[in-house]
Amino acid sequence: MIYSKISGTGSYLPEKTLTNHDLEAMVDTNHDWIMARTGIAERHIAAEDEFTCDLAEKASRLAIEDAGVTASDIDLIIVATTTADQVFPSTACLLQERLGISGPPAFDVQAVCAGFMFALDVADKFIRTGTARCALVVGAETFSRIIDWSDRRTCILFGDGGGAVVLQANDAPGVYSTHLHSDGRHKDLLCVPSGVSRNYEAVKAGTAFTTMEGGEVFKWAVKAMSDLVEETLKANDMHKDDLDWLIPHQANVRIINAVGRRVGFDPDKVIATVGHHGNTSAASVPLALDESIRNGTIKSGQLILLEGFGGGFTWGSALVRV
Repeated sequence: MIYSKISGTGSYLPEKTLTNHDLEAMVDTNHDWIMARTGIAERHIAAEDEFTCDLAEKASRLAIEDAGVTASDIDLIIVATTTADQVFPSTACLLQERLGISGPPAFDVQAVCAGFMFALDVADKFIRTGTARCALVVGAETFSRIIDWSDRRTCILFGDGGGAVVLQANDAPGVYSTHLHSDGRHKDLLCVPSGVSRNYEAVKAGTAFTTMEGGEVFKWAVKAMSDLVEETLKANDMHKDDLDWLIPHQANVRIINAVGRRVGFDPDKVIATVGHHGNTSAASVPLALDESIRNGTIKSGQLILLEGFGGGFTWGSALVRV
């Protein structure tokens, strides 16, 4: 039987940082208020001439190097993003050209903050069916471009970044299972209510911004990601004690902590990197994974539950052994 396994990881954060103290000069907020509610001290902001594909490329090159493969080995590229460089071609096609790859399928997936989980699921199925053997899976966002920096409810939360993994065919399980869900009934609780086909005037005016009902999103995120832990463990006939690490979507520390408490997971085994990069949407899970592997927190052979939650609502998980 063919399985897929993560063989390399990479991530990238733009050079510019925006601290809570910087935000104090922009909106009615302060460092202590932000830390108490989010645990975020700073976020990274892409330069004016830096775009989602740039972030994706830098993260991808690190993942490719870490996997010990070359670009010519890659036969599938999936980019999860809400902030594509262009309407079309896809960011994945732009990335493909940057990497000098020609021929294999390349496409984007849009599930907002759960996007990387959706992309990983698709790549895993490509490999399990023998359609691909070496996939590049990326989450990358320039979310700062769809934030109203005068709205303290949202501007304190989000940042830009990119994360990537190389997923290769393997005889032993690396990705044990994936679990995806969506519920469009809650579309208005977290969204950008403008686009090319609808409310285009806001796009032209440069006011196509993220809106969020924070309290409702918090409750849904905690419940959905807690339920995902139970669903994933049950599907694999495992107990939470079998897990070495839980990497939830890096939205804010209160959500991360609430999920850990709700499922009874040891807080020391819940990865939280959001404090220095904010909510990077589709990039948050691969960013946290890469950072934790590179700093030695996560060791080879350990079992990790990855999960994300985003607008739509969309939510998903993957149980992986690295």
